[in-house]
Amino acid sequence: MTVNLQKIYSGKVRDLYAIDQTRMLMVASDRLSAFDVILPQPVPDKGKILTALSAFWFAKLADLVPNHLTGERVEDLLPPEQCAAFIGRSLIVKRLKPLPIEAIVRGYIAGSGWKDYQKTQSICGIALPPGLKHAAKLPAPIFTPSTKACALEHDENIGFAECETLIGKELAAKLRDTAINLYQTAARYAEGRGIIIADTKFEFGLDENGTLTLMDEVLTPDSSRFWPAESWQEGSNPPSFDKQFVRDWLEQSAWNKTPPAPDLPKEILEKTAAKYQQALRLLTA
Repeated sequence: MTVNLQKIYSGKVRDLYAIDQTRMLMVASDRLSAFDVILPQPVPDKGKILTALSAFWFAKLADLVPNHLTGERVEDLLPPEQCAAFIGRSLIVKRLKPLPIEAIVRGYIAGSGWKDYQKTQSICGIALPPGLKHAAKLPAPIFTPSTKACALEHDENIGFAECETLIGKELAAKLRDTAINLYQTAARYAEGRGIIIADTKFEFGLDENGTLTLMDEVLTPDSSRFWPAESWQEGSNPPSFDKQFVRDWLEQSAWNKTPPAPDLPKEILEKTAAKYQQALRLLTA
């Protein structure tokens, strides 16, 4: 029997297909985005790596917060002739009401946070001690929310007060506390596997009962900054397990960070793919 799936959303990386009124098929493509712009070339098998890592983290963190997985497999939903394009890169998930917030948690000072700190001695309005170096571990993880942008727009950092305005004080506090707890739990595990999670972003929605629910992707190289613990050192820019190769190359190019993005060199794509694979192996063993 053929099942007709209707595409209802196409994001920077993921596509969503309607199954029924309560479920969707979430498919991770090999598309790569940087600075909120989709890049011309895909990374081979990237979608499968993201899916495998997200499924791993959803299971590991399930005791801390509900997530949107239904527990079903695409093989159980679709006939064999329709499965090929989805196997390994798709998850069957519950329909939720997404929160308009990206829950970003930073444990180290890097990326845009480092640039912000150099100018203001703070990150997203959160004051930090003076004299911190690049890649320094923060005294405690900080919650720096941003708005969620569509595929061709940029996310925007917001203060916690604006987060409260958008979703309410009680929910904002729960979102912050849950995100920090998830980050701390994952960071402890990853360090035991030789990886420092410098920062990450989580996405949440509400189910039909208003329960805060973890959704989308979790702790992948697309949503996180991974560093090898053995080579981390304050004051340096540690090598990365994520798409930092791409970010660094783009930063050094003449690109103005608006579409269209430039073509990426083959070696940059190959290095990025290898690092994604390495992160998967180390974290999931």
